[in-house]
Amino acid sequence: MTAFDLSPLFQSTVGFDHLGHLLDTATRVNETAQAYPPYNIEKLGENNYSITLAVAGFSESDLEIVAQDHSLVISGKSGNENTVVQYLHRGIAGRSFTRRFELADFIRVANASLVDGLLHVDLVREVPEAMKPHTITIGTKAIPQALSEKKKAA
Repeated sequence: MTAFDLSPLFQSTVGFDHLGHLLDTATRVNETAQAYPPYNIEKLGENNYSITLAVAGFSESDLEIVAQDHSLVISGKSGNENTVVQYLHRGIAGRSFTRRFELADFIRVANASLVDGLLHVDLVREVPEAMKPHTITIGTKAIPQALSEKKKAA
């Protein structure tokens, strides 16, 4: 496993403590990546994203979407795993799956839909007003009395 030394980054940043965990998770996912089900991640706008999974053969009741903390977990339980079918060729995978996606701060799931065997999960970045950039006005302030007394003594 690759270890990342992020100490130079932490010298000039504040609040990115979770970055190391995110990088470790990303490398672990790539090491054990599954090819099923195939998916796309699209950027639809500055604050809009979409994840699309190919889930042919799954119904809405077979799928579960859970958003918690900074992760999105999409899982599917195939309802026909217990049926005995003799396939001459099986090219359509219908096995159970679990896909995990790490979400950035302020990303929330806005909508999910299942259309023509594709599961669409729409994501939106909603930065709270308090977190958006704002200009700080510089004003004059009276010098605290303790500080002014030190200046007089010096």
